[in-house]
Amino acid sequence: MSVQVTLGEGGTPLLHAPRLSERFGVDLWLKWEGANPTGSFKDRGMAVAVTRAVEDGAHTLVCASTGNTAASCAAYAARAGLRAVIVVAKGAAAGPKLLQVQAVGGEIVEVDGSFSDAFAHAEDLGSRAGHAIVNSTNPHRIEGQKTAAFEILERLGGPPDVLTLPYGGGGNTRAYALGFGDRLPRFHPVQVADRAHTVASAIRIVEPVHAAEVEDVVRRSGGSVVTVDDDAIVAARNLLGREEGLFCEPASAAGIAALDRSARPGERVVCVVTGHGLKDPA
Repeated sequence: MSVQVTLGEGGTPLLHAPRLSERFGVDLWLKWEGANPTGSFKDRGMAVAVTRAVEDGAHTLVCASTGNTAASCAAYAARAGLRAVIVVAKGAAAGPKLLQVQAVGGEIVEVDGSFSDAFAHAEDLGSRAGHAIVNSTNPHRIEGQKTAAFEILERLGGPPDVLTLPYGGGGNTRAYALGFGDRLPRFHPVQVADRAHTVASAIRIVEPVHAAEVEDVVRRSGGSVVTVDDDAIVAARNLLGREEGLFCEPASAAGIAALDRSARPGERVVCVVTGHGLKDPA
């Protein structure tokens, strides 16, 4: 019997941003992924990955996370009646995200080192019988996340000129590219200068797992990877709230922080706002 594991993810708003459009001289739209069940875009892919894990007979889900994947994995595991083991680098994940994990019964394993160390440990756990790793290296995660591009195409009647989005591990860039297919907008993934210590905890990933795929998407779309600093991230987060009424976590404002370096006057731009501000209010 086929089972679909869902918490009502997807179908998030694509909001026009009139004041920021005027400020930057573009036609700006905001893909508000904070409206997903656990407050971030991760839920799209997690629903698909967990559904497949149930079909395959898994009893335990495993992931490494800076926080959003952790919250999503734990929630969807609880929904499916599975165990969730979340591996995080000690001190690297935002407290509210770990609280989400604990609230739905997920188990947190802390390791010394960076996200790469946490990921290596998660891969080891995920190789055990009955375990399924649900990081973005799981192809079902990418298949679920690409649905956001479908929604943009449907809402706008075609692709925008430009897509900006945060660049942590790079899985979401890969997913949007798959969703747009042969109608790629110009991609501008936005990373922070100091990946190891940035205030934007969701993209605090020193070695992006999908770096090669990101480079390919950027090349094929005629875009570029844009690098900003923490001051620009925080300023963009504050600007988004005061000008358009959206409270996002710092990493989610990366696309706004890079608008003046990614879009030309008059272009239609979609900025992916990946997570709610309550995920990382500090």
